[in-house]
Amino acid sequence: MSRLFTPFSLGPVELPNRVVVSPMCQYSANDGVPGDWHLHHLMQFGYSGAGLVMVEATGVERRGRITHGCLGLYSDDCEAALSRIINSVRRVSGSTRFGIQLAHAGRKASANVPWVNAGAPLGDGEDPWKTVGPSAVPFGEGWHIPEALDEKGIERTTAAFVDAALRAARIGFDVVEVHAAHGYLLHEFLSPLSNFRQDSYGGSLESRMRFPLNIVRAVRAAVPREVVVGARITGSDWDEKGLGPEDAVLFARELKSLGAGYVCVSSGGILPSIRVPSTPGYNVPIAAKVKGEAGVPVRAVGMIVTPEQAEEVVAAGKADLVCMARAFLDNPRWVWHAAELLGASAHYPLQYARAKRSLWPGAEIARPFKPGNHD
Repeated sequence: MSRLFTPFSLGPVELPNRVVVSPMCQYSANDGVPGDWHLHHLMQFGYSGAGLVMVEATGVERRGRITHGCLGLYSDDCEAALSRIINSVRRVSGSTRFGIQLAHAGRKASANVPWVNAGAPLGDGEDPWKTVGPSAVPFGEGWHIPEALDEKGIERTTAAFVDAALRAARIGFDVVEVHAAHGYLLHEFLSPLSNFRQDSYGGSLESRMRFPLNIVRAVRAAVPREVVVGARITGSDWDEKGLGPEDAVLFARELKSLGAGYVCVSSGGILPSIRVPSTPGYNVPIAAKVKGEAGVPVRAVGMIVTPEQAEEVVAAGKADLVCMARAFLDNPRWVWHAAELLGASAHYPLQYARAKRSLWPGAEIARPFKPGNHD
């Protein structure tokens, strides 16, 4: 029996399987407001059969967006448009659950979309904005020098996360995820490679964790208990002077103590000069360490591609959930085909059920599998 296709209780939220569609920036919003692209993008994942679909990194304030095109949840217009989209997607989604990743880009904000000038920082004629960070140190050469957040700025940013979380709860999201990885603001406070403060938010790991933990504490207190609050954390900065797996374990333990329902273990992104591995499942060993030592449900992400690989991660107890991004861009039907391969079942819309392997002989030609596999 496939472990990947067994249900999982994420606190009060029951997931039909262990497959998660990763939050993926689409850079296609207008002042944070989603439109037709988001409707179609999320719709195809809504009926994919995945256990959980995470909406992309969503700015909690305008200056917290990576680009002018990034999704936001800081205005009534943002909330109304996203609510319409999620309500539409839910109508076709079966038992799939939905979450949103709340984020602040920090010093990596005010950039072009990736397909314009390779995502470089916005120039003078491109409507740039003032960025913020733990310290007045840019992300890299040519990047904007951020303003170091003072106490009032920290309080304002915390309030922005809480406001966005309340909007997410009103929309009806099952999961609210705080983004503390990939070199964005909360990760910037956590990492000694970007946090050079001399106050109570800098220095030791305990002090560097203070701001991110306060964000999670405030979000958990603000939203109803039936909404799961989790966090994406970094398992490694991939630099001996940066964060490593032991730090991830300590951070995950603190998050659990605040009521976080899970952590998603990712890595990298703190400095443009650092190379991040791209081998299959490169974050999985770190995720397994966090799961074993922090005692919190763990989601693994990073070059998880094939059904067999995803099955092994869960079956071996390395993670409770597996999260995929580009695998779903490449094949939005990933869950259906994985279920066929692993001898499990997944939600098919009735309108598409005739394409099941058991009903359509062409499936053998389109996606030949080993003998004996079935729906």
